[in-house]
Amino acid sequence: MKPNRQVLRVWGEFACFTRPEMKVERFSYPIMTPSAARGILDAIYCKPVKFRWQVRRIEMLKPPRYIALRRNEVKEKAPAERTIRRWAEGSEEPQPIFVDVDEDFKGRTQRQTMALKDVCYRIHAEIRPWPGFETELPALEAQFVRRAGRGQYFHQPYLGCREFPAFFELCSPEETEPKPFELDMNLGWIVYDVFDLSRPGKPDDPPFISLFEARIVKGVLEVPEYESDAVRKPPRTVATTSEQGVLFDG
Repeated sequence: MKPNRQVLRVWGEFACFTRPEMKVERFSYPIMTPSAARGILDAIYCKPVKFRWQVRRIEMLKPPRYIALRRNEVKEKAPAERTIRRWAEGSEEPQPIFVDVDEDFKGRTQRQTMALKDVCYRIHAEIRPWPGFETELPALEAQFVRRAGRGQYFHQPYLGCREFPAFFELCSPEETEPKPFELDMNLGWIVYDVFDLSRPGKPDDPPFISLFEARIVKGVLEVPEYESDAVRKPPRTVATTSEQGVLFDG
């Protein structure tokens, strides 16, 4: 059963799709990454046991414009989901993250961010059922159309960073207006996704960074299939996160 293409127009005041090579300061790609597009779709409708999203195309509807921001970031990482669940259930005492305790302990740091401002994109994507759920494709698509059409979501969609909310509108697959901004740019190797999309994911899955060679042609970024050779993935035999970040097939 062939999936139907779902089209979503998203926009926002700010966006930051961070380049992974920027270790401290954030610097955004000029266009949304497939990973960020998938995150927006997952925020609206997601059933990880039954299907995954395959982003096919990202259209840039406004020119990329940068803005320099200085943001306060917390130095400590949030605990794992299972720990937060135990806190919510009352089985474990919550441990807060302290920001500024006294002059000797500063839990935050200021970092520079080169973000995008006044962005607008059109995302083309398809629902890909996992084996055993292929017959549910029409129902899954109908549920997404209903939720997106009503403006429903599980959590607020965002444009790369959680403090940059994304607004969205369901579009017709035949929609061509507004036309993409006329831009041709070779981006080289950029992030495709940060998780393994070849199987249903789990909350405690480690990062699995994949890359692809991206080229914007007349404001359109064509996204290859995740299973294709155009997407470079780390060997699945690598056990540690640090090794996954530096070793790739090919």
